[in-house]
Amino acid sequence: MFVELNELLNASPERPEQGKLTLLCDTKTDGSFLVHHFLSFYLKAGCKVCFVALLQSFSHYNIIAQKLLCACVRQYFPLLQGVSLTAAKERGQLVFLEGLKSCFDVLFGEEQHVGQTNPLRFISEDGSNLKTMYEFVRTSLMASGSDSWKCPVLLVDDLSVLLSLGVRPVDVLDFIHYCRVAVCSQLKGNIVVLVHSNDDSEDEANELVVNSLCHQSNLILWAEGLATGFCKDVHGQLKIIQKGSSELKAEQNLLRIYQYKIQDKNVTFFARGMSAAVL
Repeated sequence: MFVELNELLNASPERPEQGKLTLLCDTKTDGSFLVHHFLSFYLKAGCKVCFVALLQSFSHYNIIAQKLLCACVRQYFPLLQGVSLTAAKERGQLVFLEGLKSCFDVLFGEEQHVGQTNPLRFISEDGSNLKTMYEFVRTSLMASGSDSWKCPVLLVDDLSVLLSLGVRPVDVLDFIHYCRVAVCSQLKGNIVVLVHSNDDSEDEANELVVNSLCHQSNLILWAEGLATGFCKDVHGQLKIIQKGSSELKAEQNLLRIYQYKIQDKNVTFFARGMSAAVL
């Protein structure tokens, strides 16, 4: 996780919030660093995490998580080492749905283990029934008698993949709605989802999902490419929109904008125009 981002969000793995929906968006840039941040954050916080990874393989996330967790832990506890996703899976803290492998199994007829149903079987049907994926999430995060984890967390990377697989926007939104009821309301956990956006996109289905989730979310982190184009010292800007209570109007929500630079094991944030490279 990125310590500077935690400071901007006033967040700490020692006191994770509960019952929140966090929306990650990116426009004309890659916002995946936000996914890696929250994955590392909640594992460090001792939460039970269900990671619906529709975009990359397990090894991809594992390599990055090892870098981030090691860098983060050493800042707080220099004598401790980071924890890999493999170790988190083995001890039951992380439930990982590898979307690429599941799609392959559905499309090429790989047999499921007895008693199991592929959560992505909808791609072989009409693409409107995400019940199997919802049941996978719900059962994965249900507490058992031996669990000692903190609040459960659902992390999805990314929802735009579902739309590209032919799932209708209304079904994607229904899936998130039922997950919010189960995870945020019933289990007092959190949901973090990534979805891509493009202001001039003709993909109305995708923008419908983005706009709807913006209204539902408690926190929005929106990564954008620079209007001036590529810059080696400033990789983009991040809008942080923190929602107030439901009684507050949209214009009363707290909006902050920072620019950022992605490094090998960290991301640095600074006020617009305040990069050391331009001062």
